[in-house]
Amino acid sequence: MTSSTAIDPTAFAEWLQRVGDNAIILGHRISEWCGHAPVLEEDIALANLALDLIGQGQLWLGLAGEVEGKGRSADDLAYLRDCAAFRNILLVELPNGDFGQTLMRQFLFDSFHIELLRSLREAGDSRVRDIAAKAEKEVAYHFERSTDLVIRLGDGTAESHARMQRALDKLFRYTSEMFVDDKLDETMAEAKIAPLPSTLRPAWDRTLAHVFAQAGLTAPDEAWRQKGGKNGVHSEHLGHLLAEMQFLQRAYPGARW
Repeated sequence: MTSSTAIDPTAFAEWLQRVGDNAIILGHRISEWCGHAPVLEEDIALANLALDLIGQGQLWLGLAGEVEGKGRSADDLAYLRDCAAFRNILLVELPNGDFGQTLMRQFLFDSFHIELLRSLREAGDSRVRDIAAKAEKEVAYHFERSTDLVIRLGDGTAESHARMQRALDKLFRYTSEMFVDDKLDETMAEAKIAPLPSTLRPAWDRTLAHVFAQAGLTAPDEAWRQKGGKNGVHSEHLGHLLAEMQFLQRAYPGARW
């Protein structure tokens, strides 16, 4: 079994931030629905989902701080980094849009997220395995829920179907980033910490084909996907989100509950 001491701590911490940033940014995005969801049941469900993701982000970022050895906590990484230092994919920072767009974004990410966490059962670092095992239980529910709602709304009324198709057409172009392998991914795979993202793509494709067939939705062809590598430049939306997310810490440095 590969030990975390066998890998460059800077690279390991960078990868942990990627995973943690995806969770914490999406969690904060979803939290924006609190008090605004179309029905009370969805309001509660989305709030719980957001809490799950923010909790997962806290665990990943906490380990990132431990691994890098600079004395930074999960809170430091979440609230004291500037926009350019975040490592999340573009998909999770996009605005919520309508309820259909929020659900479609969740499904596209959940389908990737569950495959990643399952693969991390074999991680060569026990701390990664432990966090992944906890997160997988929560994400399995997220995935089941988003799958069910995409099918129900896609195969629902003409209005719900049209909204889900529009959401898919809008968001699908952002999904390729989840499966791009770069040097950091290769380093993590060689150390047996995490799989190459590209290896998760076939299962993701099968999931989408199965769900969209039931929902009556059509995924855009490959020409719609954005090409290129990992996200190095965030959209203006992340800056707006961080302004809200980090306001308390920046207004009152070192404040604690």
